[in-house]
Amino acid sequence: MLTDLVQIRRLGEHKRVENGRLRVHLKTHNYVERRLKKIAQDIEEQIDCRQCANCCKVAEVELKDRDIEKLARFMRITPRKFIQEYTAVDDSGDRILKRGEHGCVFLSGNDCTIYEERPEACQRFPNLIRGDGPISTRMWQFIDRATYCPIVYNSLEAFKDETGFRRVKPA
Repeated sequence: MLTDLVQIRRLGEHKRVENGRLRVHLKTHNYVERRLKKIAQDIEEQIDCRQCANCCKVAEVELKDRDIEKLARFMRITPRKFIQEYTAVDDSGDRILKRGEHGCVFLSGNDCTIYEERPEACQRFPNLIRGDGPISTRMWQFIDRATYCPIVYNSLEAFKDETGFRRVKPA
């Protein structure tokens, strides 16, 4: 199990094309979705996300209206004030949580200060087990996430073994 974030970054970048091929492989071959989710769950259980928190340092969090309302209630402010103080708009026009120098505005060290009420996107991350549709239709997300999330990186490597995917030989 690889958990070193420097290695994951390097190897995840190196394997972008290979992981793109895995995406096609999963879409065009029969595999047991339940088995892939079990593999991902086993890996997720071995890694303490709250020790890593790299997703909070690297990824943007898209907010839904219900996230804004829930967080505003939790913080005892109006949704409008929450939007003004804690959100931004990304390049595609989506509302996201603001980011500070070290990641998400609600990250303190490796701890989420709103963990109990965190947005749905955070609750479902990395979307291997909890996500809409089959894993093959969500694979586009995992190619990038494999560069910063130990759970995603290790799960994709295990999926390759499980499905008989032919890896690219190192140059």
